[in-house]
Order: sequence, then structure tokens, then C-alpha cells
Amino acid sequence: MKWVSILISLFFFLVVPAYANITNGGADSNQNSELKTQKPIQTYARTDVQINDNPLIASADLPLSAQESTESSERVSQPKTDKSQANVEERQTSLIPPNANSPLGISYKSNETAIKAIEKNIALFKDRIKKRFSVWLERSAKYIEIMQDILKEKGMPEELVFLPIVESGFNLNAYSPARAVGPWQFIASTAKRYGLVIDWWRDERKDPVKSTHAAAEYLKDLYQMFGSWKLALAAYNAGEGRITKALKRTGAEDYWALLNTKQIRKETKEYVPRYIAASMIASTPEEYGFRDLVYHEPLEYDEIVLNSPVDIEIIAECAEATVEEIRELNPELRRWSTPPNVQNYTIRIPHGRKDIFIENLNEIPEKERFSIDTYRVKKGDNLKKIAKKAGVPVNVILAMNSMSGIEALNTGEEIKIPPKGKYYADIDDKISAKKVSYTKKISGKKSGTSNKKSAKKVSRAKNKTKTKKI
Repeated sequence: MKWVSILISLFFFLVVPAYANITNGGADSNQNSELKTQKPIQTYARTDVQINDNPLIASADLPLSAQESTESSERVSQPKTDKSQANVEERQTSLIPPNANSPLGISYKSNETAIKAIEKNIALFKDRIKKRFSVWLERSAKYIEIMQDILKEKGMPEELVFLPIVESGFNLNAYSPARAVGPWQFIASTAKRYGLVIDWWRDERKDPVKSTHAAAEYLKDLYQMFGSWKLALAAYNAGEGRITKALKRTGAEDYWALLNTKQIRKETKEYVPRYIAASMIASTPEEYGFRDLVYHEPLEYDEIVLNSPVDIEIIAECAEATVEEIRELNPELRRWSTPPNVQNYTIRIPHGRKDIFIENLNEIPEKERFSIDTYRVKKGDNLKKIAKKAGVPVNVILAMNSMSGIEALNTGEEIKIPPKGKYYADIDDKISAKKVSYTKKISGKKSGTSNKKSAKKVSRAKNKTKTKKI
């Protein structure tokens, strides 16, 4: 029994621990195998972080399993195929119809930059601002016929008639931040260069007939200067000087080549493609989704030559029309009457009213046709005081009396002023007033600064004098 107990003790002392080591060793090996299988997962996680740092790959495309990783790598490894397919689809869904005619014979079909720019503007007109563009198309019918006749008379391409769509939407009263006015958006200097009159009484840039004559002459000169309609149109927008400089600085010979430079403004880069897009749509609006348009009636009128100024109210009364109708036919008139500073003036009245107008006008004495008030200068008066009494700006007094503002006023002298309730400042008056006010404000600040500087100099000089006396 004693030996049996000894053998049992040796068994538990030697055999059991050995068996425990064997089993523990198996557990360790299993753990090591698990760690080995985890190592690729850890590496894979680091790869995920690197991919996620790439902004070109969306987080939704990150691999969540080995299978997804393979699919993702296949997507990333085939960008050229996707891009080419996208290009094919883009060609198939081109916004430019295959039979579309380019205005003025402007070539663009072999130029990718040109095609994209034109399609961008077609999308702008037919989608983003479709309602507004519909209004422009409807309004254009009122003036297109008469403008085309003028262009034809001048030997110019009739497709130029669509340029006012881009310039003003055929709004005769359009006024830009650069103070360009009318359907053809002339600035004052260019307008006067081509014979348009701009003064206190009228602005011929708003007249659809007179401004079209001027625009035709200007465009003709630009085409002769550049020999290209693309460059001529760009110069119409930016000015011939700027386009000439851009061509010299870049060495470019074509408008499309200027689109990738910084030598012309964004507005000018959009201008020609926008004109092409507008012309395409205006030529065949139904093809671009413009249906059920209500076009305005073509402009029709009779003309009467007046040899003395007449109030618009009197003209409307004699033509048996409304003041609004007369103003619409004569948009260049800025005031309550025809200009008194010309001997003869041609007025437009509704078509078919010529005879009745002459008959009615002859019944009104000439002195009663034109309204104007006068103010008799009193002692101590000046232009500012007179303008304040009349309730009008000083420049109105100057314009009505053909004065420069430096003339001395004599007591008893008669000064012309607007009749009460008939003078209204138009947009150009308001902009001019703001400009004068701003100029005075700036000059006041400058004079204030100079006064402070001079005061400081005087104080310094006094301090130096005091120091010397001490």
C-alpha cells in the first residue's frame, strides 16, 4: 500500500505537468496562427487609411472585404474605359443639333473648347433661364424685321440681328453697370463716335432704328479691323483695344485660343458662345423646347416732322393715343417733350394716325404746345438757390438754359425751369447724381486729410519757434 501511494504521487508529479505543457503548447500554436491570420488584416487596415486620404476616391468605394477590395481595384484600374464611355455618351447627348447652322459662318465643330462653351450657354438659355429667354424671344419679334432691313441695307449679315438678345434681351431701356444703354448696349463715347445724340433731352442709344444704324457701322469697322466675326464680336464686347492687346500678348490668331488665357475677361470669353447659342435657339426655338411663344407684333408707325417742341401729352392727344404708346414708339425721349434745342424733330405716332394727328395739332396754338416755366432772378440769387426753389437739381437748370455753371446771374434775368410735376429723373440722372455725390465725398475726405496735415505742420512750426525763443 505504501508503494502504491508512492507511485500515485510520482504519477501526478511527473506525468500530469507534462500533459499540461503539451496542451498549453497547442493553445499557443493556435493563438500564433490566429495572429498570423490577423497580420494581413492589420496591413489591409493601413491600406484603407491611405486610400481614404485620396480625395479622388469616395469613402463609399472603400473595400470592406477582400471581395469588395477586388471590385474596387477593378473600378480604379479602368478609368480610361469609363472616361471614353462618358465621352461617347456626351457626344450622343450633345445639346447642339447635328443640322444646326452656325451664325456668321463661325467655325466651332472641330474645337472641343468651343463646343463645350456653346453647349453650356444653350443649357443656360433652355433650362436655367428659360422663362426669361422666352420673354426675350417674344419681344424680339417686335424689332427683328426692321433691324434686319437696316443690316441688309448696310451690307451686313442679317444674323447679327440676334446680337441684342445677348446684349439686352431686346429691352430698349436696358442700362448696364458700365452705363451702356439700349438694345445694342452702346457706351456714350462709342455711341457719339457713330453719330448718336446723347444730351439732357434725348438718348438715341434707346432708339431701335438709330442705334441699329450705328451698331451696323461699328460692327462693319470691327470686321474690317480683325477680319474675323469671332474677334469682331469679342471686340464689340470688350473694345477693340483690349482684343488687339490680347492677340499681341498671346500670339493667338483666333478667338477660341484666347479662351484659355487671362488676357480677356470672363464676360468676353462667354460672349461669342452665348451669341452663337442665342442665334441657334432664336432661329429654331421649337427644336430647343421653346413652344407656345406669344410673339409681339412687328413695329409699325408713322413719322411726323415737328418744327417746334411739343409736349408728349399733346402728341398723344393729337394722335388719339396714350402717353405710354408715344413713349414706347419714341424711347429716346427723356423728358416731357420733344427737344427744344433743335429746329426740326421727327416724332413717331401709331400707324395710320398721321392725318388725324396733323388735323388735331393745327387746332392747338403753338404757344400752348410746349410747357415751360420761367424764374426771374432776384438779388442774391445763385443757381443753387434757384434749383432749390424749383425743386430740381442744379444740372437741370444748366441743361435747360445751355449754361456751363460759371456764368454770372443778373438781377431780372429769366431762367427756364421745368413745369411743375413734369420733371422726373431717369436712371441716368440718378446714376450721375450718385457719381457727383461720391466725387464730392472723396474730395472732401482728401481736403480734410490735407487740412489735418497742414495743421500739423503749423503746430510743428510753432513748437520750433517756441523752442528757439527759450
